[in-house]
Amino acid sequence: QVQLVESGGGLVQAGSSLRLSCAASGRTFSSYAMGWFRQAPEKGREFVAGINWNGGSTYYADSVKGRFTISRDNAKNTVYLQMNSLKPEDTAVYYCARPPTQYASSWYQPSHEHEYDYWGQGTQVTVSS
Repeated sequence: QVQLVESGGGLVQAGSSLRLSCAASGRTFSSYAMGWFRQAPEKGREFVAGINWNGGSTYYADSVKGRFTISRDNAKNTVYLQMNSLKPEDTAVYYCARPPTQYASSWYQPSHEHEYDYWGQGTQVTVSS
């Protein structure tokens, strides 16, 4: 069973930065792509960023492109989300997730909830204006 545990959320002012971490259990972390999603109050869960299994390919939602960076450290079984220039509209619970396909090609860029089968419990990010 895979467990994903997010950390690093908090309350910050607009324009600030935060780095979220997602620690994964298991010995096969390095063979799977990973993704970050977020869910604002009274809204559906939306894709934020994704990274392929070896970190060679990353992709982002337009709303965060140029401000957020996803990365991973396979030796630490951890994926990160560096968030810069935060805006109040970035306020949400942030989740990391893992899709079911191992060693997927870099052209495979899952960005929908149904494409992921393991989820963390989420970490709250609140950005004040």
